[in-house]
This record gives sequence, structure tokens and C-alpha cells, in this order.
Amino acid sequence: MAISVKDVEHVAKLAHLEFEEKEKIGFTEKLGAVIGYIEKLEEVDVEGVEPTNHALDIKNVFREDVSEPSMDRDKILQNAPAKRSGCFEVPRMVD
Repeated sequence: MAISVKDVEHVAKLAHLEFEEKEKIGFTEKLGAVIGYIEKLEEVDVEGVEPTNHALDIKNVFREDVSEPSMDRDKILQNAPAKRSGCFEVPRMVD
């Protein structure tokens, strides 16, 4: 599939990008090469190959979400430079 400067302009517009004419010509060649690689991949026989989303067979290793008792609030706040109402007090950052 041949890529034209108009195709590059269309993609650039969708991506909110602006290019000079010289850049458009360069991207026409580069985008054409990418499309060429994709067309080459379409020639590969993948009959019977199960689709995957990762090259390795991996599984989530998240632990089960279990509620546990918290640390003692006073112990946590004992080294706080400033505290108020049982919470850390920090400087105001927004007016």
C-alpha cells in the first residue's frame, strides 16, 4: 500500500501535529516502510496459533486482599514535625 503526503497530513491532523513539507515527505517514506512490514506479517500462516497478549505464560501474583489491624496512630505520629486532630499537618500548597 502506497502512502501519500495526504495520508501523512491526515494522521498528523488526528495527532494534532504540524510538519513542514520536507518532514511530510520523510514521514511518507517511514510510514510506507511500517505499512510494508505489516503487510509482510500478514503473509505469515497463523492457522492454529492461539492468540496471546504476552510472549510468556505469566499469571498475576497479587496476594489476596485481607484486612489487618493498623499500626497505633500515636506511634505513627510521634516523629511528625506537626500534627493536628490525629493527622499529619502539612503546609498549604494552593491558595
